[in-house]
Amino acid sequence: MQNLRTVAAETFGCRLNQSDTGLIFDRLQRSGFEIVKSNSPQIDLFVINSCAVTELAVKKSRQLSKKIKTKHPNCCIVFTGCSVEPDAKNLLKEANIDIILSDRKQIVSKVQEYFKEQKSAEFAQNNTLVFTENAKALFPFNSRAFLKIQEGCNNYCSYCIVPYVRGREKSRDYNEIIEEFQQFILDGYKEIVLTGVNVNSYNHNKMNLAKLVAKLASLEGDFRIRLSSTEPNLNNKEIIEVISQNKKVCNYLHLSLQHGSDNILKQMNRKYTTAEFANYIEFAREKIPDLHIGTDIIVGFPGETEDDFELMLKFVNKIKFATTHIFRSSPRKGTPAAEFANQVPAITAKKRYDILKKITEKHSAKFANSQIGKVLQVLIEKEDDVYSSGWSDNYLKVHTNLLTIKNTLVNLNIKSVDGSICQS
Repeated sequence: MQNLRTVAAETFGCRLNQSDTGLIFDRLQRSGFEIVKSNSPQIDLFVINSCAVTELAVKKSRQLSKKIKTKHPNCCIVFTGCSVEPDAKNLLKEANIDIILSDRKQIVSKVQEYFKEQKSAEFAQNNTLVFTENAKALFPFNSRAFLKIQEGCNNYCSYCIVPYVRGREKSRDYNEIIEEFQQFILDGYKEIVLTGVNVNSYNHNKMNLAKLVAKLASLEGDFRIRLSSTEPNLNNKEIIEVISQNKKVCNYLHLSLQHGSDNILKQMNRKYTTAEFANYIEFAREKIPDLHIGTDIIVGFPGETEDDFELMLKFVNKIKFATTHIFRSSPRKGTPAAEFANQVPAITAKKRYDILKKITEKHSAKFANSQIGKVLQVLIEKEDDVYSSGWSDNYLKVHTNLLTIKNTLVNLNIKSVDGSICQS
């Protein structure tokens, strides 16, 4: 591998995938690679970390392999990530892909094997309940670091491919998490995001998510912790207590609702009712008044009637999420929902999407305006001659004309809101 000097990567999908790419970078750098940006003129090895949540995501990642091979014909392309297993047959036909990799931990040996023998390789996943990475993720072009603490999902929601490609729930070794977190602090990261398929399910040596976050927040250093998007665990009120009691933990909680109708939630195989979800949100807001609560919602799910949609609108207006990611239902081959009857016409789903989007944008603006006159902690990620900008601990974009330095945490007084952007 002496002739392989540069590696770049493109990551599709969630923050967990971002963390996986960071771990891949560490393994490759330790084996002699220089990490470069994906638009660099010279790339010897290119890693595509794919997402399998939608057919469109799979298509985009495969299209990228063609683009990279055209621009860098001598580049070795590694295709990994969640879409490897469900899309294996099509990937094997792709002439642009040199290595198909299921187990990301094996990337160095597989790249070595490829350049020695010029053949592709596939590996199975390790399905132990507790796992180690034996690597510390690198994010050379990021302002924040993503720390992987958990893998897999046991929920098997009827629309979701993730449990089939990520496997059963398993937690990362507690000691390894502490070591990587401390390394991120030494590297100067001011925000560390805890990632996983479902971080709420973390459990190792009697350490659940709340205890883990409390331990991390007790470490010395100038940093803050953010929880990534997670599945609702409505019995886990301990994590709310931890957020409320620790200034180093961001006032941010992203819980994927998916729908506001109990009938559709049941069809989705979700494990809660709208009443239970609402009670949990009420408890969280009582403990943390300025808490940013975000969510994900699917419109046009099979069997969704006008009554179901109206129930969703009513529920969204009740909760008033600070941010809402809306997705139109898209049948994912390999999931039960793909075979459900009563598929909602695309034109109907689009209409409902537009209606819901207008409502959720109003709630987002209202949350931003509620912060006027308050002092928020902001991580500065951009600085130029006009203004500096970054994200507050409760996940609002903030612009300021004050002299600030990139990658610093500063307290800013919010004076106004322009659209969805707070002004200091």
